[in-house]
Amino acid sequence: MKNPIAGGAGGAAGLEVALPHPRASEPAPPLTRFLENERLLAAVLLAPTVLLLGTFIAYPFVMGVWLSLSSTSVGNVGQFVGIRNFVKAWDDSIFQTAFRNTFFYTFWATVFKLALGMWLALLLNRHFRGKRLVRASMLLPFIVPTVLSTFAWRWMFDPTFSVLNWLLYQSGAIVTKVPFLSDGAYALWCAIVINTWRGMPFFAITLLAGLQTINPDLHEAASLDGANAWKRFWHVTWPLLKPVTVVVVVFSVIQTFSDFQLIYVLTGGGPANSTHLLATYAYQIGVATGLLGEGAAISLFMLPVLFIVVWLQLRYLRRLEGA
Repeated sequence: MKNPIAGGAGGAAGLEVALPHPRASEPAPPLTRFLENERLLAAVLLAPTVLLLGTFIAYPFVMGVWLSLSSTSVGNVGQFVGIRNFVKAWDDSIFQTAFRNTFFYTFWATVFKLALGMWLALLLNRHFRGKRLVRASMLLPFIVPTVLSTFAWRWMFDPTFSVLNWLLYQSGAIVTKVPFLSDGAYALWCAIVINTWRGMPFFAITLLAGLQTINPDLHEAASLDGANAWKRFWHVTWPLLKPVTVVVVVFSVIQTFSDFQLIYVLTGGGPANSTHLLATYAYQIGVATGLLGEGAAISLFMLPVLFIVVWLQLRYLRRLEGA
């Protein structure tokens, strides 16, 4: 049998290998070219987000800054007046009260939410009967709309038909009615109580998630070293829970400092403008009285304060992460 490859040089020369002819590369479909262009694809995907942020956040903010620097009111375009609206607001006694109330309200509401939320998270981190029921009922204040729950609390604090006054009187704890909403000092503390009731579930759920990430072996080791419950919390739980706590406090401060619905429904800023916050007073001046420029100036007082608070807390969080 003759080997077709054999034959020496002559055989090799006579052997022809059929190689496929290279085809000209066909252009990719337009959709493929579009998907492979990362910059163009990223721009198209980000466009809706940028449009929404620009329409509902950037434009109102820029418009608010312009209004705060003008004498614009309802039915009047107004003129540029510089920082006159800010100076006028700062010299206003009601604004000064609202400014102090905002810090007082934010500080104490955040402290109570953190303390009670931490206690509830530590409780739910244990195993006991009815744990699921407690966890489910804990979400109720967070689910109920703010306006609806505030109306219920307003009925309980009502100066005439207060169910709390009735219970305290029947139990012998008081002899006269407590002016829950008719006295400015009582009314602001009532608002703090309601805000704490509403915000505590957010703290508890978030802190509970942080607690469940802590290795139980650390607590067991601390117990073997003779540490009691308080020492285990202070030296084991709290240091590991600080980053989560800072994030929760940042969100709480932002929401509480700019709170509007609760105060507006509960007291409307009264009695005698004693419970106004910056948000409710800005609404009263800018919308109720139609002085849009002055109302915008009052609302913008919240911006630098929130920026400083958030910056300090985030800086502290970065220090914790770098430690």
